[in-house]
Amino acid sequence: MSDFDIMALATILRDAAKAEVVPRFRRLDRSAIRQKSEAIDLVTDADVAAERLIRARAAEVWPEALFVGEEAVADDETLLKAYDEAAFSIVVDPVDGTANFAAGLPLFATMAAVVKNGETIAGIIYDPMGDDWVLAEKGSGAWLKRPDGGAERLAVAAPPSLNEVVGTVSIAFLPGDRRQILSNLGKLRLAANYRVAGHDYRLLSGGHTHFAAFYKLMPWDHLAGSLIVSEAGGYVARYDGSAYAPTHRTGGLLNAASKDLWDELRREVFTF
Repeated sequence: MSDFDIMALATILRDAAKAEVVPRFRRLDRSAIRQKSEAIDLVTDADVAAERLIRARAAEVWPEALFVGEEAVADDETLLKAYDEAAFSIVVDPVDGTANFAAGLPLFATMAAVVKNGETIAGIIYDPMGDDWVLAEKGSGAWLKRPDGGAERLAVAAPPSLNEVVGTVSIAFLPGDRRQILSNLGKLRLAANYRVAGHDYRLLSGGHTHFAAFYKLMPWDHLAGSLIVSEAGGYVARYDGSAYAPTHRTGGLLNAASKDLWDELRREVFTF
């Protein structure tokens, strides 16, 4: 266990979501929703306000940390270079699943990860609708925690045969011709796309699915979840088999309930 106070950060995420995100859910007018790079890449007033609050609160507790928020990077991409070189960073996605949030779907999350000396040491996924956290510190397991103090240790499911595997896959950014991979997904029992990485990671670490596959890598989307899956007993690697590091932004990411299942999915499904 690190000496980082993970519950202090978890509380900041919850406070920000309750103050700036939940009150705006299904209450956004069109002027509060803006497109960034494309129609499926949105930002809302809730994203901006929540990130601002998290940043201010985090600076009070950890003034020495570099704060890296998704919306801050959207405004200034040079922040990623500073992040690559920083010894201590707090990386935040104020509303993961913004497209769902903007559409009034109650499936989004507020996430944060802590990176020290090139290693993710803590990760938190807060569900504003369920009012609970899935979180992990490196070496301490993965946990579901509730504001009343209740806690439950998480573990990935035992992998079944390939034709019974259930998982999630983000297909929008898969490389090249996606038709072969889409065909390969027919070998599985179910492959879903919920448009929110935070809940993909929650499902896998809680034993409800067997894999979560992504290709686009930005730190605020995957640092917390990949640590949580690893601490829940899963196997995480880029598609070339290399370990995922906080500075990686290429190479995709495949999370599975075991190394054997990871190998089988890579061989049978993700054949790019």
